[in-house]
Amino acid sequence: MVSARYDVLGIGNAIVDVIARTEEDFLLKQGMNKGAMALIDEARAERIYDAMGPAVEISGGSAANTIVGLSSLGGRGAFVGKVKDDELGRTFSHDIRAAGVTFATPPASDGASTGRCYVLVTPDGERTMNTFLGAAQDLHPADIDADMIAASRIIYLEGYLWDPKNAKDAFLKAAKIAHQAGRTVALSLSDAFCVDRWRDEFLALMRSRTVDLIFANEAELASLYQTADFDTAVKALRADIDTAVVTRSEKGCLVIGPDGIEAVPAFPVERVVDTTGAGDLFAAGFLSGLARGADDRTCGRLGALAAGEVIQHIGARPETSLKDLAGDNGLAS
Repeated sequence: MVSARYDVLGIGNAIVDVIARTEEDFLLKQGMNKGAMALIDEARAERIYDAMGPAVEISGGSAANTIVGLSSLGGRGAFVGKVKDDELGRTFSHDIRAAGVTFATPPASDGASTGRCYVLVTPDGERTMNTFLGAAQDLHPADIDADMIAASRIIYLEGYLWDPKNAKDAFLKAAKIAHQAGRTVALSLSDAFCVDRWRDEFLALMRSRTVDLIFANEAELASLYQTADFDTAVKALRADIDTAVVTRSEKGCLVIGPDGIEAVPAFPVERVVDTTGAGDLFAAGFLSGLARGADDRTCGRLGALAAGEVIQHIGARPETSLKDLAGDNGLAS
């Protein structure tokens, strides 16, 4: 196998997060499902924006956040995602490159504007997301650079990208190239409502070994196997894929591998401010460890550390060097 130029290459929605604090009543008035992600059109996006309180704009997108977190841990990351050549698109491109991530996907010159996600954070730190995918859903197989895929140890796809057909085809192309090059393909299930839409296809990706590694939280796992019994769902998951990670919020995570199950505790935090990006940054830590050959427990601890940092402030990207934080906690690479 040729040496890798990148530790992880993420493929996902290139989106700018628009984050505002809000109360439970606002969610009810707007007909939003607390804690979930809803896909919206541009008209709905404008109505939500007009009704929101003061907001902060921060470049986001699930897989993009993961790759930025990987970079903060000292990893070599690349990202593939579509923006339009507009103000938000230029903001996204600048931010991800400034974080040390390779981003070479050509912007769209016409069509829908750059995607954005309206993130409403309630006093308990829970986030409710409304996403206008815009240009992000116009990712095509032609945007997949075979050389970049083959030069990446791990390809990481966000499940949110599984909605548009062209983006599906782009992922399948990337997975095929990756496996031909002897690389690992990972998939985040992203959201329980996303799993509701694509349950059979996600299971098929796992059972066909199109993906080698799954990231899921408890709600996504319950949706995948349509059971509220956690142990039953874990047993089914073990039968469908060799390696999986199930995050459990304050209960930590389970790393499920060929040799058994490793339970890893959550990282202690002083106060939960905003859970936006917790899963994204957990994946960043875990993949960082995996790319350098760490054992399951170390990978899980790195994931917990990265997630613990991001939930203590507003926004889905780290505000401190995760590499330094890892070193301070005995997890230096």
